[in-house]
Amino acid sequence: MKAAIPHNEAARLKALRDYAILDTLDEQAYNDITTLASFICEAPIALISLVDEQRQWFKARVGIEATQTPREHAFCAHAILQPQDVMVVNDAQSDVRFEDNPLVTGDPNIRFYAGAPLVTPRGDALGTLCVIDCKPRQLPASNLEALRALARQVVAQMELRRVIMELDQKTIELRDYQSQLEQAQKRLEVANASLKAQSVTDTLTKVNNRRAFDEALHRELARGIREKKPVSLLLIDIDKFKAYNDTFGHLAGDEALRQVAQILAARARPFDFVARYGGEEFAVVLARTGVEEAMVVAERLRLAIRNASWTSRAITISVGTSTTGPDMDATTLIAQADEALYRVKELGGNQVAHANHA
Repeated sequence: MKAAIPHNEAARLKALRDYAILDTLDEQAYNDITTLASFICEAPIALISLVDEQRQWFKARVGIEATQTPREHAFCAHAILQPQDVMVVNDAQSDVRFEDNPLVTGDPNIRFYAGAPLVTPRGDALGTLCVIDCKPRQLPASNLEALRALARQVVAQMELRRVIMELDQKTIELRDYQSQLEQAQKRLEVANASLKAQSVTDTLTKVNNRRAFDEALHRELARGIREKKPVSLLLIDIDKFKAYNDTFGHLAGDEALRQVAQILAARARPFDFVARYGGEEFAVVLARTGVEEAMVVAERLRLAIRNASWTSRAITISVGTSTTGPDMDATTLIAQADEALYRVKELGGNQVAHANHA
C-alpha cells in the first residue's frame, strides 16, 4: 500500500533541500550511528533513510548494498506520517500495508521494521533511522528509546551541517563585503588623493599653489629647527610681465606662466618645493639649504628661464632669496626674500640677490 502524502509535504521537502544532504558522500558520523543502531537492536540491517519526492535515499546503511528505493515501496514513507512515534512492524507479511510490498516479497525480504522519524526542530519529518530484520520479532521499550535517541543524534548532525554551511556562506559574504569595502576604500583614497592634489595645485600652472606653499614652508621650518638645519626661500617674479600681457594678450601670458612653472619644476632639485605664490610670482622652499647653495639654485633657475625658447619674446626672472637665522619665523623669512626681490627689480631685474641678515 502506498503511503499518504504528509500534510506539510512542501515545507518538509524544502527543509530537506535546505540541509543539502541528499546524494552526498559517506560520512563517518552517520555511519557510526547506523552501526550503533544495528548493534543495540541486534538487527542485521540499519539505515538512515531520507524521503524526497520520488525515493528514499540512504545517507548511511549497514547490511544492505542498495543506496535507495522508490518512495512508494518505502516503509519510511509511512513512518514520517507520525513524526512523534517510532513505527514498528513486527511482521510485514501480516500487515496489510506491506504484505505485497516488493521489499517484503523479494530482496531484502523484510519481516520486521522499526523506524524512528528524523524530525527537525521545526517539526518536519525528513526520514527515519530504522532497523530491519528478515524474521518477525519485537523490540523492547529500551531499544525503542535508544532508537529515538540515535535519531535525535542524526538530526543534530544534520543541524550541525546546516550551521556549518550557513557559517561558510556568511564567511563568503563577509569576504565579499570586505573585498567591496577594500575596493571602496581604495576608490575613496584615490578620490581623496585627487581632491587633495586639486586643493594644493594651482589650476593654471599645475605646480603647488599658495596654500600648499604655506604648509610646506611651516613644515620645513619646524623640521629645520628640530634638525638644526637652515632653510632657504626663493621668491621669483617674472620681469615686465604686465607689459607682456598688454602686448601679447592674456592667453599668451597664461602660456608663459605655464612654461615658467614647468621650467622651475624641472630645474629645481628633486626635494625643492616649487609653488605659484600669486600672479606672476613663484616661490621655492629649499630644505636643509644655506645661503651659498640657495644662491646657486636661484642662479640656475634664472639662467634656465633666460635661455629657454619663448614664442613671443624672451622672458627673464628676478629672484630674491633668504635663509633662516636664529628664531626666524615664516613671516620674517618671506619678508626678507621679498625685500631682496624688490632690490633686484629696482636694478632692472634678471638678477639674483640674497637678503642681508646683519
